[in-house]
Amino acid sequence: MHVSAGRLAIGFAILAALLYGISAPVSKILLETTSPELMAALLYLGAGIGMFAVNLATQRRSRERKEAPLSKKDLPFVIGMIVLDIAAPILLMLGLSLTTAANASLLNNFEIVTTALVALLLFREAIDRRLWIAILLIVAGSVLLTVDDLSSFSFSAGSILVILACVCWGVENNCTRMLSLKDPMQIVVVKGFGAGSGALLIAFLASGMQTDLVSVIAALVLGFFAYGLSIYLYVRAQRDLGAARTSAFYAVAPFIGAAISFAVFQTPLTPLFALAAGLMVLGAYFAAKGGHMHKHIHESVMHDHRHGHEDGHHTHVHEPPVFEEHTHEHTHERLEHDHPHGADMHHVHVHEEKK
Repeated sequence: MHVSAGRLAIGFAILAALLYGISAPVSKILLETTSPELMAALLYLGAGIGMFAVNLATQRRSRERKEAPLSKKDLPFVIGMIVLDIAAPILLMLGLSLTTAANASLLNNFEIVTTALVALLLFREAIDRRLWIAILLIVAGSVLLTVDDLSSFSFSAGSILVILACVCWGVENNCTRMLSLKDPMQIVVVKGFGAGSGALLIAFLASGMQTDLVSVIAALVLGFFAYGLSIYLYVRAQRDLGAARTSAFYAVAPFIGAAISFAVFQTPLTPLFALAAGLMVLGAYFAAKGGHMHKHIHESVMHDHRHGHEDGHHTHVHEPPVFEEHTHEHTHERLEHDHPHGADMHHVHVHEEKK
């Protein structure tokens, strides 16, 4: 991973988190007039409609396509992404209706855990010691936030629903990771219209279409910023950081949401919440300290994605030379080298021993 590209990717991930951080507290307000199923639909439809408009405006300015489009071989991951994006926000909205916005915001950190574990078990992403520590701390914090009362040890239904939403998004993050070399704008539009339409159908079947015009407009605008722009930046970050590490930087979002929730709803700060928040702050810190360096091998591969020629991985030659980023099908010859890297799509090698 090129150093400047890595810093830019971290910036994308943090900005994505800032945008998503406003989602839980604002959604909590809108749920007073809108059903959870319809709210989930409007958020994703807002993302799809907004990013489709941005895409049209962008294409008019530049006729040259710099990003690789989705193809037929991407279809299994696209379907998985849409199905999980239908389930996750509905579960989150249901959970938000049963618990505090601050609680739900912090519980979103559990997405890091499921993202990392799925990345390890299914996609063979490397998880180092720091990320394992982060996972344990975040799990501990999530358990504390899920418990209503330590003396009776009863579980909060709202918190459990939020955790289930995080599980869905953790799996979905890995589906999106497999698409991260493709056009991120197209991915967000497909996500928005696909998941939004599915959730809208569920809302209709569940008789949950009651709302008002102001709430609809507010939800669509929130969806554009907190889901559309946020997802776009998240996908761009995944391209260079991989699924697990991107979700680690994205962990800023829950704390933003919790801070807004305390300010807006005047939620009382309990010792249990403070302890859980402390564990999650430590977890987010350890998760963000990823990346490693060792000698590794890139096997020969042919694929199509946006790229430049200054990162040490794209060494093919153009006649005449091309200096700007561009997209075309290209071949990576077998390469062995040593440099700092994460778990992006160009570094999917297996770590059989500690380096």
